Amino acid sequence: QVQLAESGGGLVQPGGSLSLSCTASGSMFEINVMGWHRQAPGKQRELVATINSAGSTIYSDAVKGRFTISRDSAKNTVVLQMNSLKAEDTAVYYCLFRELIPRPTDYDVTDHWGQGTQVTVSS
Repeated sequence: QVQLAESGGGLVQPGGSLSLSCTASGSMFEINVMGWHRQAPGKQRELVATINSAGSTIYSDAVKGRFTISRDSAKNTVVLQMNSLKAEDTAVYYCLFRELIPRPTDYDVTDHWGQGTQVTVSS
């Protein structure tokens, strides 16, 4: 079982910066994706950014150019650097650890989620 420990988040003014960190521990498969999703009040959870074990990244259009995701695979840690924050970035941010276990023609996918950390952008 994978455990996720999130840190960071808080209150920041528009235009400011915050950093979120998530460390995975426990028994995990080496082929994986780490990243962040977010959920604002009254909205569905949405992708923010992910990075796989090969270092390839995906960003949502809403954060592209403002957020940067990175990972330290030796420490099983992913960091989301958020710059130029806007009020619409306000949400609970959830860390995701996705295991991809190869099968003959596809993958078994298992998602593990953190408890979430609040990010509030307000003046």
